Amino acid sequence: MLRLGTHSYPDQRLLVMAIINRTPDSFYDRGATFADDEALAAVDVAVGQGADIVDIGGVKAGPGDTVDLSEELRRTVSFVAAVRSRHPEVVISVDTWRAEVGRAVCAEGADLLNDAWEGHDPQLAEVAAEHQVGLVCTHAGGQVPRTRPHRVRYRDVVADIVTTTTGLAERAAALGVPRDSIIIDPGHDFGKTTGQSLAATAATDQLVATGWPVLMSLSRKDFVGETLGVQDPAERLTGTLAATAVTAWLGARVWRVHDVTSTRQVLDMVAAIRGDVPPLTAVRGLA
Repeated sequence: MLRLGTHSYPDQRLLVMAIINRTPDSFYDRGATFADDEALAAVDVAVGQGADIVDIGGVKAGPGDTVDLSEELRRTVSFVAAVRSRHPEVVISVDTWRAEVGRAVCAEGADLLNDAWEGHDPQLAEVAAEHQVGLVCTHAGGQVPRTRPHRVRYRDVVADIVTTTTGLAERAAALGVPRDSIIIDPGHDFGKTTGQSLAATAATDQLVATGWPVLMSLSRKDFVGETLGVQDPAERLTGTLAATAVTAWLGARVWRVHDVTSTRQVLDMVAAIRGDVPPLTAVRGLA
């Protein structure tokens, strides 16, 4: 059972996490949800399309203009409060590596802290424990936040992912983060070549076997583009959905996405093929 906010999800339930970027320089949406009104409208649309979680981020993952603590707080804290007031039932996640941001957004109603940078600030897990919220523990190959990988090598990338993420998860649990609210993420593209991200995808079942719920952040990423020879992120949806279907079949639980409706349909189809849910309509050949 996975518990996030006021919700408890059985193991068969596959969850969609909608990306809401409060940044002017996102690699995909180029600032489309930087302004408050546009961002709130995007949350409304995502929830209406079936998103279980909204993931709010105030700092672009890749290199770019410096975003100091005060600016990240400005972009996220009041917005979290507004989303919590507008959508009291949705699970609110905040994508941050800074403990100060984590503490401030939890005070406004965040349910999950999405640490994409491998515990770069070890106090972030302490904040999650203090507020009894969930935590995403991600493999980033030891990279400093907002840096790109350069000539990355691992003896065994899958083993490194498993060891790192489970170690972070166990540390978080020991600090007091609820065990049933901890998620691990292999960190596609973070500290990885395209080949290493593909290996992590193929090894989804090994992460699932650890017993921790697994999050996949695949959406329109460079490893998809390089695999298919597609430079423009706007053209990477097909590859993203293929990777989504594979990782769903192998047992992942949560997908962080730009495209809620398409992802929801893929996950529902996989769940139906596995026999976890029935078809919404099943009259063909029966009527």
